[in-house]
Amino acid sequence: MERDVVREDTMPELPEVESARAVIERSGLGRAIVGVDDTDTWVCRPHSPGQIKNALVGRSLVVAHRRGKSMWCDTGEGGPELGIHLGMSGKIVIADADGGEVDGGDYWEGRRQAGDYRWSRFALDFADGGRLMLVDPRRLGRVRLDPPVESLGPDAATITPAQFRAALAFGTAPVKARLLDQEAVAGIGNLLADQILWAARINPGRRVDKLTDDDVARLLRATRRAVSSAIRDGGVHTLKVIPFRRAGGRCPRDGAPMTMSAVGGRTSWWCSAEQAL
Repeated sequence: MERDVVREDTMPELPEVESARAVIERSGLGRAIVGVDDTDTWVCRPHSPGQIKNALVGRSLVVAHRRGKSMWCDTGEGGPELGIHLGMSGKIVIADADGGEVDGGDYWEGRRQAGDYRWSRFALDFADGGRLMLVDPRRLGRVRLDPPVESLGPDAATITPAQFRAALAFGTAPVKARLLDQEAVAGIGNLLADQILWAARINPGRRVDKLTDDDVARLLRATRRAVSSAIRDGGVHTLKVIPFRRAGGRCPRDGAPMTMSAVGGRTSWWCSAEQAL
C-alpha cells in the first residue's frame, strides 16, 4: 500500500499477516463470489461503493500472497488482484453457513468471540453460503484492487544472507530504523524489531555503518528465529522480550533494567546492560 495512505505505524507485523493469509489459503480459495460488501468508503478508498463488487462477483480467490506486511489474492486469469491490509487490529474471519468459522490476524486481548462481526468493514459472500470478512475494530485496515507492492523489499521470513547484508550496507541510519524500512526488509514492525535487537544484543540506535560482519550475522539469525517463533506461537505478543517493554521492566536474560527512548521516531526498549550503545 502507498506510504501516504497506509503508514508503517498503522500496520500489523509479518506474523499476524501470515496467519491471516494462511486462513484464506486454507478456507477461502476456490469459492465462487456472489456478493461483496464494499460500502465502507474509508476502508475501500479510492474505490466508490460497488466498484470492488463489480470487479469480483463471479470470480473466486485462487492464490493468497504475502510479502512483508502486505497481503493480496489473485482472482483468476484476467481478474484484478484483491489487496487486503489488516491495519493494526484487523482479522480475516471466514464463517460458513453451518456456523463454523476460522480467523487469523491481529491478536486481541481476550480474543474475539465466535459470531462477533460488529466491526466487519468488508466482506465477500460465497455461493456456498460462507462469508469472508475483514473484522477491524480500529478501522485502520484497507481493501483495494491491484495494490502496489513493487517497492517492498525482500520478505523478512525468506530473506537471503546476501539480501540482508545489502539492506544494512548503506547509509548511517540507526539499525532499528533500517529494520523498520519496508523497502529494505519487508515485514518487521516495532515489536519484532525490538525482539530482534534484544536477541542480537545490539542497541537500536547503533548506526548501520558501525555494524560488524558478526553483528549482521547475529541480526539475521535473530530475525529468522523471531519471525518463525511468532508465526508458530500466534503473533509478536508471544516473543520473549515483549512483556518486559514497560516501565519497571527488567531484561528477561540478565535482570538489568529495560531502557526506553525513541529511535527512528518509534518507541524502543532495550536492555541497559547488554545493549548499551
